[in-house]
Amino acid sequence: MDSGQANRVKAITNHLVQLQELYEARMQHETLLSRRRLKGLDKAIEDLISRLPRGIADRVARLQRKSPPAVVPVVGKACGGCGMNLPVSMLPQIKAADRIYTCPNCARILYALIPPYPRRLPKGQGGGLPSAGIARFSAPELMLPRIHATCMEEAFREICSKMEVEGFVDGAELLVEKAMQREAIATTAVGHGMAFPHVRGVEGGGLALAVATSSKGVRFEEVRGLVRILFFMVIPSAASAFYLNLLSGLTRVFSEPGARSRLLKAPDPSALWLALVHATRTVIR
Repeated sequence: MDSGQANRVKAITNHLVQLQELYEARMQHETLLSRRRLKGLDKAIEDLISRLPRGIADRVARLQRKSPPAVVPVVGKACGGCGMNLPVSMLPQIKAADRIYTCPNCARILYALIPPYPRRLPKGQGGGLPSAGIARFSAPELMLPRIHATCMEEAFREICSKMEVEGFVDGAELLVEKAMQREAIATTAVGHGMAFPHVRGVEGGGLALAVATSSKGVRFEEVRGLVRILFFMVIPSAASAFYLNLLSGLTRVFSEPGARSRLLKAPDPSALWLALVHATRTVIR
C-alpha cells in the first residue's frame, strides 16, 4: 500500500473516532436533558459524516441506529463493542490501519487504541474497588470538597493530581489534556451547577469517579453560571455501558436541590463521601 493510501485510511479512521465522540457527546446531553446543545452537536455530526466516503458513512449510520456505538476500539485482543476475541492475525492489521476493519461478530468498525492511558489499581483496595453501590466506582480518597480552582483546567488538574496521588491513575497531566480536548467537542456542564468531565481509554482498572465541590464556583467555557459540583470519571474502553448507567443515576439523584446542597455543605472528604453514598444508595447498586 502506498503512503498516500495509508494517510487516507488514517484520516478516515480519525474522522470515525471523532464521529463516535460526537455521537457519545450527544447521547450524554440527551440523557442529561441538555436539549439546547443537541442542535449544535447534530450539525457537527452531519458535517463530519459529509467528509467520509459514502459507503462508510452509510455503514456508520446503520450501526448507530441498530446497536451503538458504531465505532469501537480494540480492547486487549477483543472487540470493544461485543467483547469477542478477534483473530490473532487481524490485530496487527488493525494497528497498521491499512484499511477499515470490522468485527467479524458484530460488524462494528474497529480501531487501535494507541497508546492506552496507564493505570494502577487503587492503593489498599486488594486488587479492585468494592462491589456495592457507588463504592464500585469511587472511594473516600477521591472526594475533594471545596477545591481552590476557579477555572476549568485548574480544577481538572487539582482532581487528576489527587487521583494520581491516591494511586488510581498515572499521568495526571495527560488526563488534564485529554479532559480539555473532550470539553472542546462539547461541554460536560449540564446545568444545576454540575459537570461530568471524563476521559476515555484509561485502561488497567475499572471505571473510577472523583467528586469535587467548589464554594467559589468553576468557570466552564460556553456555559452560563458557575459549576459547583464536578463528577470526574476515568473510563476504560470496555466500560461505556457502566459509564452511561452511572451518569444517568447521578443525574437523576442530583437534579434534586437537596441532594446537591448536602454535597456542597460537606466540610471534609469523609462527610462528602457519606453524602454521596447516602444520596445514591437506591439508584446505584
